[in-house]
Amino acid sequence: MRVLGVDPGLTRCGLGVVEGLPGRRLRMVAVGVVRTPVGDDPQERLLTLQTEIDQWLADHRPDAVAVERVFAKANIRGIMGTAQASAVPMLAAARLGLPLGTHTPSEIKAAVSGNGRADKAQVTAMVTRILQLDAPPRPADAADALALAICHLWRGDAQGRLDRAAASERLLRAEREAAQAAPNRLALLHAQARAAQHRAGRSWPSDTAVPARRPGVSRTGKGAR
Repeated sequence: MRVLGVDPGLTRCGLGVVEGLPGRRLRMVAVGVVRTPVGDDPQERLLTLQTEIDQWLADHRPDAVAVERVFAKANIRGIMGTAQASAVPMLAAARLGLPLGTHTPSEIKAAVSGNGRADKAQVTAMVTRILQLDAPPRPADAADALALAICHLWRGDAQGRLDRAAASERLLRAEREAAQAAPNRLALLHAQARAAQHRAGRSWPSDTAVPARRPGVSRTGKGAR
């Protein structure tokens, strides 16, 4: 399985492609950082990012895309740019029909280092060790992107199985509840009306049909004029 990890950002966006299987050795395919000029308009920076990510998808053909889940922080202006950048790989994955995984920073750190509070230096060191690289990937955005891909490879498959099992259980529970639920009020009223008709010795062909009138008799029961 091959995963493209994206550490989103407008100024620097880390990209890393890792392939392998859970429980087996992982291999780095490619790593890099996309930079966009701070002076450009936001839409131009997002277009640059989209163009680069589309090229990476075409060149490396990943089986899935993993993006860091964005959380609001005190720096609202900074988080807005990160949130905008994170939408680019998500849309790219949707256009290609690729599975998308989002992981929190603590999930990524825990998957790679075993410590959800590990610092960037620890994450970089573990990424270098796991992928058996000759040198640590630089800058930190590149290492974070590789860590994302590793996290998805190690956690994504197991999480997917858990999600499918949970969905199956929810469906079974809904079916059981539907079978045990009392009939709705309208159905109950129809059933009571039909039972009353049968007790009165009448059988109407449908819910909307009414007994035929005798000729010369009005609806009020009086003779026709």
